Amino acid sequence: MFATIYLPNFYLQAAIRHHPKLRAQPVALIDASEKKVAIIELNDAAEKAGITKGLTPSQALARCLHVVIRARERAQENVIAEILLQHAFMLSPFVEATASGVCTVQFTESRDLTAKLSRVIAKLEKCEIHAQAGIASSPDTSYLAAHLARPVLQIDQAKEFLAPLPIETLAIA
Repeated sequence: MFATIYLPNFYLQAAIRHHPKLRAQPVALIDASEKKVAIIELNDAAEKAGITKGLTPSQALARCLHVVIRARERAQENVIAEILLQHAFMLSPFVEATASGVCTVQFTESRDLTAKLSRVIAKLEKCEIHAQAGIASSPDTSYLAAHLARPVLQIDQAKEFLAPLPIETLAIA
């Protein structure tokens, strides 16, 4: 069995982790090192205000004057990535840092996986890191499940889980 631990809006979480007052406000994230600076991630409040990924900061401000524009904080991203790996290694010695804010864990024993992952998710929340986890028989299916989890989703029958999903769901992969 495999589990994927996924940190939604990883870059944004890193940028505002130590700024709890920003969590309720519209916040958009840019990568200042890019040639064309554009919004790369945003929170729900910013999305509700009409801001979308790809907008320039001035376009975002035109849609919502109260939006807070933050730049990526690579040092904090590295810290959160390390915390994620430390917590994943509590589950199994077979851990892979799959992508930014994503790690995959392979289990040799599949007993009480939902409970184990729920405990890890709770520990990450205490570190002010929001995480979701998916459990399945393949890494790809666990990755998709992690994106849909609230906070943990175990898939026992992959075909039944995958069949009704819209094709747009595969765009996250």
